[in-house]
Amino acid sequence: MKHVYLAGPFFNETEVKNIERAESVLEGRGFDLFSPMRHEVRTEPGTVDWARDIFEMDRSEIDRADLVVALYYGNVSDSGTAWECGYAYAKGVPVVLVHVNGDADSNLMMHVGCATNISLGDLETFDFERLPRFEYEGEMF
Repeated sequence: MKHVYLAGPFFNETEVKNIERAESVLEGRGFDLFSPMRHEVRTEPGTVDWARDIFEMDRSEIDRADLVVALYYGNVSDSGTAWECGYAYAKGVPVVLVHVNGDADSNLMMHVGCATNISLGDLETFDFERLPRFEYEGEMF
């Protein structure tokens, strides 16, 4: 069973719903899923120790991952998600970039550096074993 790290922002209702949708699909497909939204640390929120604990927890889960699935909102995407993708790339962990806003501009560093580009709806049928490469064809900068 593949260990999947689910990257993506969860700062507003739409982002939370998209994370929940991705969680449901990935868990339904039998993946061992780590979703940062579902994991808390015991240190006081907003402190330096809290930030370090979250950073270390997430970094260690990416290190364990066989695959990162990242919800990507184009030019307005979350910097934490971008960091997670870059770190995974540097560690040799494939990143499946899920374009949530299909018509949003994309930063070339995100869509070129990932293993493949898909839509949120594609999660249900995508071949995570073979990881076929789909190029991003929208607007980019």
